[in-house]
Amino acid sequence: MKVISLNENKNRHIFFSKKTFITLRKDYQLYLFLLPGIIYFIIFHYIPMYGVQIAFRDFIDIKGIWGSPWVGLKHFERFISSYQFWRLMINTLGISFYQLAAGFPIPILLALMLNQTVNKRFKKVVQTVTYAPHFISIVVLVGMIQMFLSPRNGFVNVMLMALGKDPIVFLAKAEWYKTIYVLSGIWQGAGWGSIIYLAALAGINIELYEAAKVDGASKFQIIRHIDIPGIMPTAVILLILSLGRIMNVGFQKAYLLQNDMNLKSSEIISTYVYKVGLIEAQYSYSAAIGLFNTIINIILLVSVNRLAKKLTETSLW
Repeated sequence: MKVISLNENKNRHIFFSKKTFITLRKDYQLYLFLLPGIIYFIIFHYIPMYGVQIAFRDFIDIKGIWGSPWVGLKHFERFISSYQFWRLMINTLGISFYQLAAGFPIPILLALMLNQTVNKRFKKVVQTVTYAPHFISIVVLVGMIQMFLSPRNGFVNVMLMALGKDPIVFLAKAEWYKTIYVLSGIWQGAGWGSIIYLAALAGINIELYEAAKVDGASKFQIIRHIDIPGIMPTAVILLILSLGRIMNVGFQKAYLLQNDMNLKSSEIISTYVYKVGLIEAQYSYSAAIGLFNTIINIILLVSVNRLAKKLTETSLW
């Protein structure tokens, strides 16, 4: 019985090898298109991964990565037991979840409204106005925020003073930092984020809309029973991706909006890694914090993907 089983396995292996070879030969043009992307990822993403080991060593410049002494989880333990740990986690997760809760539905709502807009000229104007902020650089965006929120002549404070209120130094108050960060992100990304939902809506069978109109369905009923189910798989995939990078709050804007007075709310993992790693030259410690951040993201991505697969039968893999 054992001999027969081995023969069967061998024959099956040969069959799959031939089948794989035939498939590769048949579609070789498609695989050639993939080749530059694969080479790029190998050179710039996989080969540099050897440097991750610096998180488990006490890095010494003259000895290099391979020659530096191995210290195991020392830097991870140092970070978790430091007084900064919980403040960094709370700030990072606070901004991420605030951003997700407030920013994730906005592109969906915008796409649903644009999809139901009959006036094409108005639709184009709205799309242009909402897409434009995406192309503004982070540095310029932060400059605009500082100008708009200026306590002297920023239009927000001018409006507050017109209403009889005292001006607020928004960027000097820690309690306003998360709101400023999230709202500016929504303004910049909502229009661009709606493009993918508009593409998903364009893929819905037009006969469904015609049948709904014949049955006398209102716009709200069309949105509820046709549009939302139509874009739900896309929304689930984007939600999984968003949760998979929940610990990656954008460094640039967070750092540029940061000052000593709002540091209580604005110090997040990415800004802390920058300060510890590049300014204080604690390379091993900052690498350990970055790796810890990545591991949390991977765990979240896999967990949410598995949960989404069970609940909605939609997942990344």
